[in-house]
Amino acid sequence: MTPDAFKAAALALPAATYVVQWGGADVFKVGGKIFAVMDLGGAFSIKVSDIAYEALTESGAARPAPYLARAKWVAFDDLESLNGAEVSGWLANAHALVAAKLTRAVKRELGLS
Repeated sequence: MTPDAFKAAALALPAATYVVQWGGADVFKVGGKIFAVMDLGGAFSIKVSDIAYEALTESGAARPAPYLARAKWVAFDDLESLNGAEVSGWLANAHALVAAKLTRAVKRELGLS
């Protein structure tokens, strides 16, 4: 998957927004909460479920994301070597996990209820 395809897949999710933060990282949010981050080199981090965290880190497919591992985030070092459909699925899951924790009022405001 290319960085442009990653960005397009993330922004295609409901109420997803994009901002550049932390020295040039592409940060994707829903309701002001981050669900994915991609750096300039093509590495990226996403929020995952507890089960996906264990599966991805134990298999070696991903590593615990620096500073965010305790919140069940994983990091991938090479976006371009990964299957686009699989990455899109991970993005959708990350978005859903973060959106589920938004307040009812924010969900309603964003049209996510």
